[in-house]
Amino acid sequence: MSDYSRARSVSDLKAHLVLTTKFRRKVLTEEMLQDTKTSLNRVLSKWECELVEFNRESDYIHLLFRDHPSLQLSKLVNNFKTVSSRILRRDYSDKLAKVCGNKETLWNSSYLISSCGGVTVDVLRKYIENQGDSSHTN
Repeated sequence: MSDYSRARSVSDLKAHLVLTTKFRRKVLTEEMLQDTKTSLNRVLSKWECELVEFNRESDYIHLLFRDHPSLQLSKLVNNFKTVSSRILRRDYSDKLAKVCGNKETLWNSSYLISSCGGVTVDVLRKYIENQGDSSHTN
């Protein structure tokens, strides 16, 4: 899917998404991150989107994906957060309970989404770093 076309329009839209774990806990193992990527691909496919790039650490994920003009980004993000959290809690409940306790929330309630080209890597890094700052509310 290089371009999205419908009727008489063609678009090439991309978005950056950064999700951090609740309280920036370093909880995501390599295996969990691979499962997260798999669930992300499924969700994106369902929403007629395509993963372009996926970067991750133990406390955040950053992705670049192709989207389309009719997509409601907030609904996509919430769907992905819900699906991935349920899958990870189901498959890794023991590991997550040790770090997160019995809390249902894996992802921070806030996130960063930006159209491609509208944000530099430095802005993304600053956002990720500031998520651990106690002056921000989660």
